[in-house]
This record gives sequence, structure tokens and C-alpha cells, in this order.
Amino acid sequence: MPALNRILPSWRSLSASLVLACSPLAGEAMESPASALAEGIDQLRQTVGTWNVTTTQYRNDGTIARTVAGTCQFEWVVPDRVISGRSNIPMLGQMSGILIYVNEQRAALEMAQVDANGQLTVLSGTAGRELRSTAPVAAPDGSKVQLRVTRLNAGPDRFESRLDVSTDGGTSWRPGQHQRFVRAKGEAGDAAGLRYRKPSQTYVPLT
Repeated sequence: MPALNRILPSWRSLSASLVLACSPLAGEAMESPASALAEGIDQLRQTVGTWNVTTTQYRNDGTIARTVAGTCQFEWVVPDRVISGRSNIPMLGQMSGILIYVNEQRAALEMAQVDANGQLTVLSGTAGRELRSTAPVAAPDGSKVQLRVTRLNAGPDRFESRLDVSTDGGTSWRPGQHQRFVRAKGEAGDAAGLRYRKPSQTYVPLT
């Protein structure tokens, strides 16, 4: 199997990705675009702030390779539309810049991450859902590498995410990493950007 960091750069350091853009699950009823975007905006509001992150990475055989600590910080660029962030895992020497935004035309939330090597990874999916993925990327050996992120156990001050990896274009998946996010102590009100999260607001299209 080819090195994933050469195909989907630094996938093990993905962090905010764990938070947002999603794809509809098979058999789920589709929401209206306005309803889906309103839920996606609520996810953006919940994400703003500083998070302590515990990341568990897995080997190809599913056993735990290592567990490391890091941080993620997110702030508004355009309220209720765009947030920017930074992921830092000091033990691994990994840092990345992140942009998460509402794509109104596609009724989606999308995340773009640029790592220290300058390469770009994009995850996308329907707004308001808890599953998202990258597009398959062809590897030199003919495999098709794809990442899938699922957000779990979400609450106001904590959530988890699971990153799965496919090398056959999404036919089968194996665990890549699991992350636990806990909001940093002492954050409240405007310091965490929570004024955009409470109370919930009606989705308003950009004009």
C-alpha cells in the first residue's frame, strides 16, 4: 500500500475535519436545503473556540499505534458562514491551517486543510449531517485512496470523531484514527464565539 501522506497529505493530523461537512447516509430522509444549512451553521457555531484534542492513531491491522495530545483553535472569518482554524500536535511536529465554510450552492459544509508541506486536503458533505469524505485519489499502484470522517457524541463542550481510510475507492474501510475534543477550560461567551451559537437563528441566504 502506498504512503498515504503522499496521496492525501498528513491525513493522520486532520482535526477540524472531524467536526463538520457531512454526506447523507443511505436510507435517510433528505432535509430541505434551508433546514440542512441551518443545522450546518449550528455546527459551525459549536466549533468556534479552543479545544484540547486527544488523538489515537491505528496501524493497518487495526491495533493502536500511538495516542498523542494536541490543540485546535477556531474563530469566525464571516459570522455564520466561514471559520478559520489551526491544528497543532507538538509531539508529532504537525501543524496545519484549516478553513471550514458553508457552500450554499451545494447545501454543504466543506473543509480545506493545508499542511506544512503546502499540500491541500478537502472534505465535503451535506450540511447538517455527521459524515463526510474526500474524493477518491488515484495512487501510483492503482489503488484509490479516500478518507471518511464521522462526528460522534457531540455536545456543547465536547465531541468525538472517527477517521476511516479506504484504498479501494470506498468499497471497504479500516480505522485510521479516533479523536476526542474537549473545550478548553475558562472559555465562555465572546471568548469562544458562543454568541453566534446561542440562541439558534434562522438560516438567511447570502445575497
